[in-house]
Amino acid sequence: MAREICLRQLAVRPRTRAELAGALAKRGISDEVSADVLDRYDEVGIIDDAAFARAWVSSRHTGRGLARRALANELRQRGVDGDVASEALGELDEETEAETARALVDRKLRTARGEPDAVFRRLVGMLARKGYPPGVAIRAVKDALAAQSAEAAEFAEQIDADALAEAEGELDRDTRATD
Repeated sequence: MAREICLRQLAVRPRTRAELAGALAKRGISDEVSADVLDRYDEVGIIDDAAFARAWVSSRHTGRGLARRALANELRQRGVDGDVASEALGELDEETEAETARALVDRKLRTARGEPDAVFRRLVGMLARKGYPPGVAIRAVKDALAAQSAEAAEFAEQIDADALAEAEGELDRDTRATD
């Protein structure tokens, strides 16, 4: 029964060991039986959290444009060990993350309407929700605005990315301290 549950779960999409353990517990399978089945699946390579994490990071970064912070959170929610997640996230360097942020901004900027300051806030907010650090988000939006039009370039010149990133970093630290 436990094997069937695991195989059905894995037929839908790849799963982590923790996700499968949760599915088995939900169906009333004992911890001992679950551990035996999951250990066997680990041995034969049916379950591989490291491969899952690498594929997840690659897919979600490329497809949705998520940054390391958001990806780390998703992997944690799926029960991937911190060391395994860190290793998978290590394949995503800062330069790639900045390029992805800029590509996201360029794509959204084509349809963005309104004053440059409102567009700036919306785009920085979009990148923040995708897990980008404040400095990366602000620089990507500032550079994209500077390349867009004379009015937007004038607004972008007024933005001190480093000062804004510091302020955002302080806000982020304050938010984490209250959580």
